[in-house]
Amino acid sequence: MNAQQKIAVTGATGRLGSHLVELLGSSGHEVVSISRSDGVDVITGEGLEDALAGVDTVVDTATGPSPDKDAATQFFVTAARNIQLAGEQGGVRRIVVVSIIGCDRFTGGTYGGYYVAKVAQERTHLDGPIPAQILRAAQFHEFVGQLLDWSTQGDVAYVPEMRTQLVAARSVAKAVADLAMRSDVSDPAAPIPEIAGPRVETLVDVAGLLAARRGSPAEVEEINDPDDPDRDLLAGDGLLPGPHAKLAGPTFEEWLRAQARVATGSR
Repeated sequence: MNAQQKIAVTGATGRLGSHLVELLGSSGHEVVSISRSDGVDVITGEGLEDALAGVDTVVDTATGPSPDKDAATQFFVTAARNIQLAGEQGGVRRIVVVSIIGCDRFTGGTYGGYYVAKVAQERTHLDGPIPAQILRAAQFHEFVGQLLDWSTQGDVAYVPEMRTQLVAARSVAKAVADLAMRSDVSDPAAPIPEIAGPRVETLVDVAGLLAARRGSPAEVEEINDPDDPDRDLLAGDGLLPGPHAKLAGPTFEEWLRAQARVATGSR
């Protein structure tokens, strides 16, 4: 049984962080929620040192507001530095960072800028005074709806040609919680662990399923930017997990059916 810890979660009200706060709390740990709504800002540093005082482990799930490479990089690097510095002052022993599978393969094309920013976040944490453990996850099931909203023009959604092994945020939260609850520090020479969904999906197919469930848009069209240096990575294996990744269900279709049941109040 893992010893009880005081664990801080950045991005605590977000898609992943909210699950994580619940899971850690139900396991008997003292959880410190870190978000702007909690009066703590990882970018300005407001309230951060006080929030991390006496914390054993920090889980960094904060996400940037922009997919632009420069804006995202500035956000992640600034946040990581502030967490490391405030955490050192507060006596934090380790940090768990949630990143993205394949982020180190991208150069920053049309869709790859955010991945480049995540690598900068990883490096900043790994170079900091507090030992850091990275967990790379595939895109969340919830990512499909977000991308569908961004890419819809009229009755058509234009989504990039992409292969990924979509995973539920709840499943990732369970894996992150397991890492956070450990009291030991991982071997820095060990491969970065990964978690992904049970099977490879194409974005156009899953976006089509979601669009049909929503009733709009009427059409989902796959696009491929010939000027994007990362297009072959997106369309190929760039976002797919390695052979040692943990695979966790449900599939996107199973998750979508479950969401529909929740929305209608049925079982």
